[in-house]
Amino acid sequence: MAVAIITGASKGLGRALATALAERGWDLVLDARTGNALEDAAREARKYGTRVVAVAGDVTDAAHRAELVAAARGLGGLDLLVNNASALGAEPLVRLAELPLEGLRTALETNVVAALGLVREALPLLRAGGRDGDGGAVVSVSSDAAVEAYGTWGGYGASKAALDQLSAVLAAEEPGLRVWTVDPGDMRTDLYAAAVPDDDAWRPEPAAAVPAFLRLLDERPRRASGRYVASALVETEGDR
Repeated sequence: MAVAIITGASKGLGRALATALAERGWDLVLDARTGNALEDAAREARKYGTRVVAVAGDVTDAAHRAELVAAARGLGGLDLLVNNASALGAEPLVRLAELPLEGLRTALETNVVAALGLVREALPLLRAGGRDGDGGAVVSVSSDAAVEAYGTWGGYGASKAALDQLSAVLAAEEPGLRVWTVDPGDMRTDLYAAAVPDDDAWRPEPAAAVPAFLRLLDERPRRASGRYVASALVETEGDR
């Protein structure tokens, strides 16, 4: 049975992806800071008969990251690591001239340092994972703010750009793994509401981006940079 760790899994994209993988029979280790919301997400995933371990905590804590990997080991290994947990750096977002440096450090610590820390902790299991031991996959959730210059999104975007580059280098250094970053596009999430609370424009639910992630897992493409935009993956899938 395939096993995945998903961070930031109590709501939004993380929860939607957890539900979709559970429906496909994956066993899951789910992470989030809020225990009650995380357990609710775990109960939803368990409805599909899979094993689901909910581990509440902060991904910036090395002991918590070790606990997540230990839980995966207890389920039999690790085939997929999804770095989805994110921090904005300021809520609501502000211009760089007003961005607290401590907020930038928080965004970098959560979105980049913790992601790398979890990858490093999980590498032995990932190298042995995948289909017939051909290597597991690392998927990190990026953003269009990593490649476009949007006012007030500088700190968050810088952290996601760093995550993109970290992932590209990891792909070059670990050719036995699939390493991808995915820009899921606009979504109706609590994170976006905290970032821009006055923006009430319509946005799709996070579940709309899930088919793009599933396509990557099904087709397991290899390429050095490994950066994808969810809408392009879904549109290409629909044209086939």
